[in-house]
Amino acid sequence: MYSISCRMNQLHNVTNVSCSHLSLFHVRKPPIYVSSCATNVSSKLVSSKFSTCLEYRSSKLPLKCVSQYSSDSLLPDPIPPIMKQKSMFILEILKQANSLLPYVVFASTLLALISPHSFTWFTSRYYAPALGFLMFAVGVNSSEKDFLEAFNRPAELLTAYFGQFVVKPLLGYLLCIISVNVFGLPTAIGAGIVLLACVSGAQLSSYTTFLSDPQMAPLSIVMTSLSTISAVFVTPLLLLLLIGKKLPIDVKGMVFSITQVVLVPITLGLLLNRFFPHICNAIQPFLPPLSVLIAALSAGAPLALNIESVKSPFGFTIFLLVVAFHLSSFVAGYILSGFVFRDSPDAKPLQRTISFETGMQSSLLALALANKFFEDPVVGMPSAISSPLMSLMGFSLVLIWSKIKSKSKLGS
Repeated sequence: MYSISCRMNQLHNVTNVSCSHLSLFHVRKPPIYVSSCATNVSSKLVSSKFSTCLEYRSSKLPLKCVSQYSSDSLLPDPIPPIMKQKSMFILEILKQANSLLPYVVFASTLLALISPHSFTWFTSRYYAPALGFLMFAVGVNSSEKDFLEAFNRPAELLTAYFGQFVVKPLLGYLLCIISVNVFGLPTAIGAGIVLLACVSGAQLSSYTTFLSDPQMAPLSIVMTSLSTISAVFVTPLLLLLLIGKKLPIDVKGMVFSITQVVLVPITLGLLLNRFFPHICNAIQPFLPPLSVLIAALSAGAPLALNIESVKSPFGFTIFLLVVAFHLSSFVAGYILSGFVFRDSPDAKPLQRTISFETGMQSSLLALALANKFFEDPVVGMPSAISSPLMSLMGFSLVLIWSKIKSKSKLGS
């Protein structure tokens, strides 16, 4: 008992010695860090606010006890805080790259007009992989539940379909009459406007919806896919009724296009998100800047490849007609959905989604049909001008609506 009491008194004396005093001793070996709770010293002998410094004399190694109230790790952080801040700053810039889309698309359009050879390498064989990448980016940020819920909204799907194949073809036919009877343009240009109005919705509309209202992206993809699949039959029928042009029906080619551009990329993105979330988290910051680059190429390339037709004497008049067509389509889709879903809790997101579906056309499909089934190359001019113009207008709406939503959130 006497030896134990002496030992406890020695420990008590050591605890009263500060670490700064112990630093005066000559120590050859590095200190060992242990938690104060691991020692056998009574809690009455150890201060609750400060670390206790003990000397383990038998091994001649200084023993520094870390306070049990300390939140610091026993090992130093290998990444300095300033490096962490810089990494987070870079990732945030990458994620915000989508906000630059309207400006980048506008710059690519100007570059295509000034220096067409900058885009001529991006030929039509790259269009499907480019659109597929945008669909993959949507799939990575979605889940299979979102798509299952989209099929349970028949009223929304029917409204978008009505705007796609009823409202928009009528607007195209009206502008066709105006272009021929008012502006005195060739009938081939009027036929090109009708052709543009009768094709399916653009896959790019799903990406603009994803940027504006991410929760509506799966619904937009289902809308666009339904219009694209049915366009195999509906587009030839509309062209026959409106301009008397009979087109062959290529069911196999259309199904292959849908599979390549929509189904496969979306499925890959969903599977990656479901089974490999760590990979998703690693690649997600890099998807926005890559998507901006691909969208800019997809907008500028068709214009550059058809630059001679665009610079024709009718080019500016066609430009105005295409602007009127897309603008009226955006407005018609917004008003139509606003009337149908005026009492819906998500009326505004639905209005924006259906506006994108109605206002953005598959210009590349219309251009391909014009080059393949119409003898006069002038028929493809509205579609060639539509591709960059539609992208610019769509992404500008994304920017405008995002600012409006931000102001409304601040106001509330």
